[in-house]
Amino acid sequence: MLSPSLAQEIAGDTSAVIGFNVLITDAEGMVIGSGDSSRVGTFHEASVEVVRTQEPATHSASQAQRLRGVRPGVTLPLVTGGRAVGTVGITGTPAQVRRFGLLVKRQTEILLRESVMLRSRLLAERAAEKLLADIAAYDPQVVEGDFLVFRAAELGFDLRLQRVAVAFEVTVPDATARRRGAPTQDMALIRSELLRTVREVFADPQDIVAGTAPGWIGVLHRLPARGSTASLVADCRRVTDVIAAQDGLAARAGIGEPAISVAGLHDSYQDACDALRLGARPGDGSPVHLIADLRVHQVLAAVGQSARSRLLDVTAADLRAQPDWPALRDTVTAWCESGFNLLRASAALHIHRNTVVYRMNKIEQITGRPLRDHRATLALYLACLADRLGSG
Repeated sequence: MLSPSLAQEIAGDTSAVIGFNVLITDAEGMVIGSGDSSRVGTFHEASVEVVRTQEPATHSASQAQRLRGVRPGVTLPLVTGGRAVGTVGITGTPAQVRRFGLLVKRQTEILLRESVMLRSRLLAERAAEKLLADIAAYDPQVVEGDFLVFRAAELGFDLRLQRVAVAFEVTVPDATARRRGAPTQDMALIRSELLRTVREVFADPQDIVAGTAPGWIGVLHRLPARGSTASLVADCRRVTDVIAAQDGLAARAGIGEPAISVAGLHDSYQDACDALRLGARPGDGSPVHLIADLRVHQVLAAVGQSARSRLLDVTAADLRAQPDWPALRDTVTAWCESGFNLLRASAALHIHRNTVVYRMNKIEQITGRPLRDHRATLALYLACLADRLGSG
C-alpha cells in the first residue's frame, strides 16, 4: 500500500521543508524513503514496536545506540483504515523534532490516502475502458453476453437497465488554432480533463464513461424512466459547448438507439460511431448527430462504393457535369429532408425561396423529371447522399 516511490518523494520533500531528516518505513521496519538516501533499504528496529502498538516513540542518543538502524528522534505510526502500514521518523533531539511529529504524520497519511484513492480511481477507469471496449467489439460467438453482465455488475453497473450509447469525438481544428495563435493540444495529455467534462454532465452512477481512443470518449448512458431524446441531445450539446470553449478544440457527438442487452448496446455504440461519421456533412452546423436521422445514410454506406457509384452515374450523371453541382445536390437533399416543403428547404439552405425555385427548375430541366415525382426524386436523393459518402 505504501510504495517506495511515494515514500521517497514524501520524505525528500518534507525533509527539505522542516530542515530535519525524515524517514519512512514499511510495516516490517525497512526504510523505503529518507531525506538521507543512504538510509534507504536499511532496517529501523524502533519501527517494529511502533507498528505493533500504533503508539509514537522517542529515542535519546543513548537509547538510539541500543537499537539497530535508529538515530535520536521521534518515530510515529502511519495508520490508514485502522491498520499501521509503516512509520515516519524525524531525526534530531526529541525536544527539537517532537513539535513536527504530528504534523508530518498527518500530512503523510493524507498523501497516502490520496495516493490510494488515485490508484483506485485509475483502476476503475481502466476497468470501465475494458468493459466498454469489450461491448464495442462484442461477438456472441466469442464471449457470452452474461459474462459481460457479470463483469459490469462487479464494477457496480447493471447492463440490464435501458441505456443508449453516445460517442464523443474531440479534435483540434488546425486552421482555428493557427488563427487564434493557440498551441496545438495533444488529446492524450488532456484526456483526464475531457473525461471529467463528460462525467460532470453524465453523472448518473450507472453512466459508464470511458476513453476509447485518443480524442474519443464513449458513454453508455442510463436512460431515466421519463427521459427524452431532446434531453439527451441537450446534455450532449452541453458537453460539446464546454469543450469548444477551450481554445483550439472542437467536439461532436453521435447518439445510438436505446438498448437493454449486451448485443443491443454493441449495436447502439456502433450506431453512435456511424452517426458521428455520417453526420459530418458540410454546412451542417450541429455538433450532435442521431443515428435515427441517418439510417438511410447508414444503409447506403453499407452498400459499398461500387454500387453507390453505379447509382450516381445512372441517376445524376448530367447534374454532376454542371459547375454548380454541389449547390444542386444540396438543394435536392434539403428538398427531400424538409418533407418536400419549399419554405423549410430554403430555411435549411439559408437562401431565399426564389433561389430554391430557380435551382429546382434547373434540376427538372436537366433530368427531365419533375421534383414533385417523389419516386424519381427519392432516387435522386439517394444518389446525392451516395455522392457525399463517396467524397468524404
